[in-house]
Amino acid sequence: MDLTGEYVIAADRQAVWEALNDPDVLRECIPGCEALEMTSPTEMTATVVTKIGPVKAKFSGEVTLSNIDAPVGYTISGEGKGGIAGFAKGGADVRLDEVPEGTKLSYVVKAQVGGKLAQLGSRLIDSTAKKLAEQFFTSFAEKLGGAPAA
Repeated sequence: MDLTGEYVIAADRQAVWEALNDPDVLRECIPGCEALEMTSPTEMTATVVTKIGPVKAKFSGEVTLSNIDAPVGYTISGEGKGGIAGFAKGGADVRLDEVPEGTKLSYVVKAQVGGKLAQLGSRLIDSTAKKLAEQFFTSFAEKLGGAPAA
């Protein structure tokens, strides 16, 4: 599954960068996030509960930040295990550009799912992923100063 998008956030690039690296901000913005902790400057552990179609799962996993170019962007990658529901793994390249309205956040996500989740079909998984991304970025932008311009 591939997913791309961009949002203009009414905040300067440094503020957006700091928020993208703040586990408290991320925990509040990630749909279904029960726990998110920084274990090192480039690693986090997370627990997220989500429902995709008829399958509800609690994923526990690790997230790693790489290719860090503060405050321009980074690559975030991780893998979560959801027990009998299966697994999800992937990564995203995130880029921040200054624009007159604030900061344009662009992302490219590549992800895979396995187990029961993979049996649900790519259309359902893709639509759920898009919905979750929209919820995250709307919440993230509101936290930093207003609704996002998609």
